[in-house]
Amino acid sequence: MPTPNNPNVASRHPLTLATAALAGVGLALGGLATSAHADDYPDSAVEFIVPWAPGGGSDVLMRLMSNHIEPHLGQPMPVINMPGVSGTTGLADLADRDNDGYTVGQVHDGFMVSHHTGLTEYNWDNYAPIAAITASPQYVTVSADSPWETFEEFVEYAQDNPGEIRFGVTLGGVPHIHGAMIEEAEDLSFRYVGFEGTGERIRALVGGHIDAAMGDIASSLQFVENDDLRFLAVGHTERMEQTPDVPTFAELGYDNLNLSILRGLIAPLGTPEDRIEVLAAAIEAMAAEEEFVTRVNNAGAEVQFMGTDEYRDHLETLDATIERLAGNLQQ
Repeated sequence: MPTPNNPNVASRHPLTLATAALAGVGLALGGLATSAHADDYPDSAVEFIVPWAPGGGSDVLMRLMSNHIEPHLGQPMPVINMPGVSGTTGLADLADRDNDGYTVGQVHDGFMVSHHTGLTEYNWDNYAPIAAITASPQYVTVSADSPWETFEEFVEYAQDNPGEIRFGVTLGGVPHIHGAMIEEAEDLSFRYVGFEGTGERIRALVGGHIDAAMGDIASSLQFVENDDLRFLAVGHTERMEQTPDVPTFAELGYDNLNLSILRGLIAPLGTPEDRIEVLAAAIEAMAAEEEFVTRVNNAGAEVQFMGTDEYRDHLETLDATIERLAGNLQQ
């Protein structure tokens, strides 16, 4: 009897060719069915894990996104708040979800700080980046009564008086890494004072308990307009519309000081690329929506869309910076 590899088998059993042909048609139809199923994505709601409590900056901005994305995605994206341990609890949950594109999460720079300071084993590369959507540019902020009218004067004083400037941050958080980046840029040394959140440290600055802090539009602009505080420089790619007289760090010669809290979306590792593309395309379309942009601006942030590849590159570069400076945060 001929072996299965014998070429004479086909001629002896003409039904074999027909069976193979039918099998091929079946495979082709199966492929079309799979393709059609992929094209239907998403056919139900996509859960959106925001790893912070309701009412905070991330929650406010991501709820704006949730409210605007459905026309572009074709399905709702309801926010699921999962606060805890500096935003790491919800993202640990996300890592264990099915990688089918029906669960995504919000992340910002603080997650990498948490990883490199030992707060969580997870890092950005344990997930599939989708896109960045909003940025909250950070300002070096001082009292209006301080002797520093410009960032250059602030740097000169810090160089002449190492360790004297009391700099308010969230210890081990994004403001702390931003302070460390400024220190590294000019070989400075601040005396860090820790606060739980932005509002608390800005109130301390207004009260004269510290000399400088990282602030933002939402927390600090009203105090600047009331002549209680002064912005010296902003960590954004261009001058902000609300503060046209405040120079960017890039204008001042610091190309690497892009001090902004960038919020983006990630999915469980292994989420199919075509589904990542669908999500990124919906976010990009939403980012061009005038009403969405206005509402984000009113919340004190900027729409800053980055596609998947650009966002992945950003996360990789920022992670290297945070890893390099993380030891300074634990001293």
